[in-house]
Amino acid sequence: QAHLVESGGGLVQPGGSLRLSCGGPEIDLSSCSTYWYRQAPGKQRELVAAIGSSGRTDYPNSVQGRFSVSRDDARNTVNLQMDRLKPEDTAVYYCRARSEIFDEWGPGTQVTVSW
Repeated sequence: QAHLVESGGGLVQPGGSLRLSCGGPEIDLSSCSTYWYRQAPGKQRELVAAIGSSGRTDYPNSVQGRFSVSRDDARNTVNLQMDRLKPEDTAVYYCRARSEIFDEWGPGTQVTVSW
């Protein structure tokens, strides 16, 4: 049984937007740090967004100003809003929830940016 599951991936044209969501019934996402990573074919997995239990967020320069991570405590989800998408954003996107006592990854969701 997956502890975390991502949703919201798909095909979008360059310049478009997608919203990914991450959640799991057995993990309280408000009590841990949650991260979004991506991995494109032939490339290393890279961090694209992070949100701490305090709500503090962090992004690499490659997505700064285009990606936004938020947490919905009522739904126990962490969302990644991706705007002005580029073909180089194409990758499998993974959610990770980490605390002092657990480190869980989701199976990933495919995002393809193409005409």
